[in-house]
Amino acid sequence: MMHRIFIDSSVLFTAANSERGHSRDLVLMSAREEIILVLSRYVLEETRRNLAGLKKPKIIDLENLLSKAEIEIVSIDRKEVLHAAEKTVLKDAPIIAAAKKAKVDLLVSLDKKHILEHPELAEYINAPS
Repeated sequence: MMHRIFIDSSVLFTAANSERGHSRDLVLMSAREEIILVLSRYVLEETRRNLAGLKKPKIIDLENLLSKAEIEIVSIDRKEVLHAAEKTVLKDAPIIAAAKKAKVDLLVSLDKKHILEHPELAEYINAPS
């Protein structure tokens, strides 16, 4: 059984913006059907918006990467986001809510301040981060 890994927009942005590194490796592993990447629409929209702001947009790179990857999209509602906001800052609540709902094996983020330095979030979503 393949591991299901939720990645946030910091990881997806880095994967699209760099041809090397662990973020890119996760997307490539998904393309090789070694893992399933789990994303939310919020992650996709935030990543696209952030990439569009670059002087040299990487939107095409992102779309090419995603077209080859094994991806699952999870949808969340307002109630789930508000519940997650009790555990984290509001801007990251959609990430935490989606990871929890998706019942993933792992949450991968580059956000040290709001996610990685808060081990209680791993317990909340029932997956290590």
